[in-house]
Amino acid sequence: MVRLRSENQQSSQDDKSLANDAYQQFLTFLLGNQVLGIDILEIKEIIETTRITRIPKTPAYIRGVINLRGNIVPVIDLSARLYQYASELSKLSCIVLVEVELNHEMHMVGALIDQVNEILDIAEADLLPAPDFGTEIRIDFIKAMGKVNNEFITLLAIERILSIIELAEFQSITQENNQQFQTSEVSK
Repeated sequence: MVRLRSENQQSSQDDKSLANDAYQQFLTFLLGNQVLGIDILEIKEIIETTRITRIPKTPAYIRGVINLRGNIVPVIDLSARLYQYASELSKLSCIVLVEVELNHEMHMVGALIDQVNEILDIAEADLLPAPDFGTEIRIDFIKAMGKVNNEFITLLAIERILSIIELAEFQSITQENNQQFQTSEVSK
């Protein structure tokens, strides 16, 4: 069972029948023609795509960094990370900001997506385990499969996609750049 999140009023009968079911909310989005989802509780903010500065000697799926209110935030191209081809930027492209833990500290990371789709409430009964085979995405990157209107949406395990080892390597680059940025701002 799926509830679409909207400002439209629902009947009180629908509210009563749905109140007994447990739901989780997922932001659904597009990468190419694939509809994917991320648990809404893992998302801090969604922003328009801004100038992304490429950092040398980083993996191809690390699109670069952005300046977010004076902080340098790494941006991961989810399409490149999951499917090994880079996203084409468009007016609908945006960056989903999530926090990931590294060395007992929370770090903001951006995930570049092609287009936001909608927020869905998916019943826990409709969250199924990831298949053992037959998917283009690494199995450990899939949190669950969400059954929506007799079709399946791949729900991503964003904390696994942004691996700790890779973030640790990238953390030293961003901390060094943050210090350089803050030093240059002070000297202006």
